[in-house]
Amino acid sequence: MNSQTIDIHGKKYNRTLMIAVILVATFAGMLMQTSLGTMLPTLMREFDITMATAQTATTWFLLANGIMIPVSAYLATKFSTKRLYLVAYLLLFAGMFLAYTAPTSNYNIFIIGRMLQAVAVGITMPLMQVVMVNVFPPQKMGAAMGLSGIVMGLAPAIGPTFAGWIIDKDHIILGLTLSSSWRTVFMLPMIILGIAFVAAFFVIKDVVPNKEVTLDFLSLFESILGFGLFLWGFTNVASDGWGNVPNVLLPIGLGIVVIGIFARRQLKMEKPFLDLSVFKIKQFTLTTASLALVTMAMMGVEMMLPMYLQSVRGLSAFNAGLVLLPGALMMGIVSPIAGRAYDKVGVKRLVGLGMVILGLGTVPFLFFGVETPEHYVTLLYGMRMVGVALAMMPLTASAMKVLPKEEIAHGTAANSTARQISSSVVVALLSSVTQNIINNHQPVASLQKINPLQYADKMLTASLDGFHVSFAIGLSFAVVGFVVIQFLGEHKKTQLEAR
Repeated sequence: MNSQTIDIHGKKYNRTLMIAVILVATFAGMLMQTSLGTMLPTLMREFDITMATAQTATTWFLLANGIMIPVSAYLATKFSTKRLYLVAYLLLFAGMFLAYTAPTSNYNIFIIGRMLQAVAVGITMPLMQVVMVNVFPPQKMGAAMGLSGIVMGLAPAIGPTFAGWIIDKDHIILGLTLSSSWRTVFMLPMIILGIAFVAAFFVIKDVVPNKEVTLDFLSLFESILGFGLFLWGFTNVASDGWGNVPNVLLPIGLGIVVIGIFARRQLKMEKPFLDLSVFKIKQFTLTTASLALVTMAMMGVEMMLPMYLQSVRGLSAFNAGLVLLPGALMMGIVSPIAGRAYDKVGVKRLVGLGMVILGLGTVPFLFFGVETPEHYVTLLYGMRMVGVALAMMPLTASAMKVLPKEEIAHGTAANSTARQISSSVVVALLSSVTQNIINNHQPVASLQKINPLQYADKMLTASLDGFHVSFAIGLSFAVVGFVVIQFLGEHKKTQLEAR
């Protein structure tokens, strides 16, 4: 009897159906992470807000997500897999519904909806990886992580395309007419999630071993306060600038101090809230750092490219999404292939190749202009996504394989926290840098009345300057990542296989 099809209660279950439901539902949730990329200009018009304000819906999503992920290890250990997924799906649905119904007179309600979505994704994303480790044998770990990579990589990559496709025209799907509105971006995932929620009652089983653990409220408080302050400071950068002490520098500094206190406490506890001792394993630490850099290289361009295509190239949200679609598809195609290749080739060579492709694909972004052909952008973006897929999945699998099985939940939470914090930081960093450069280089307002054409030309130049710098920062992450992976080792026998 195959032990992989037996849950923790000794009952048989259909692994294929369970994984399919988990992947689809998690995909619907993670789609929300970057869907605002092509929605921002529309939200700015509908809610009558600035780009910096509109971008807070993304940064607050990442903030809430980053706070929630450290708690996921405790939740996965304390509560049954099935119950945890059902609660997370309800939260995700509620968050999507709140954003869908948010009045245009109150952007804060929209942000609250986004934060609820983030809390749910903060549970489902790391839990998915824990489930994968518990239901697949070690020799298939690369292929399993390749499947999860379809969610972790493809969903954020396809988010801008999906939103652009919805916003620009009406669609009829399964007999339902979906109107061309930013609200409809939330409707289709809600439908998918509703179906997944019903299916979860029948196909999702308890596969992660549970044990009685006591919630250390001081650790929980330190985690929420530390990560919350740190990420909140970065969310304020775009609107307040880097020199603002009370809203930027102070919360970031205090956040670092509290995170330090939190980390020290966890390392001394017999049963830590989040076991940070996993970072004592060199391979885990290096792969986690490399994964954070790949994520920053991907997310940085992911959030800024749709803005460039719409504000500089003048494309509609739909056409901007079409430009990015082939790259998103490449991510979905290459991720499972990279997972299987990792099982045979190993992490170092595969990730090295991915970093090189990612870096080479980003260099031309520094020279994008007003007349850059769309097919050229598509080709380069696709090249970047191939590089991201080749690096991301092997790094994820390698990080998990060097851990003892009982540490997987904590390792996944630590790994996901690092990745989510890096996403939050890079979105806030690049949006603030771009906005500040545009503000410093834009022409005086009086020129708009005197010479409108010259004013428009200077505004385009200022925008290009901002985007060029943000793309250069994205390139730097790929370069640093290539250097870091040179210190990775190849392990013939993993902790999981040894057990």
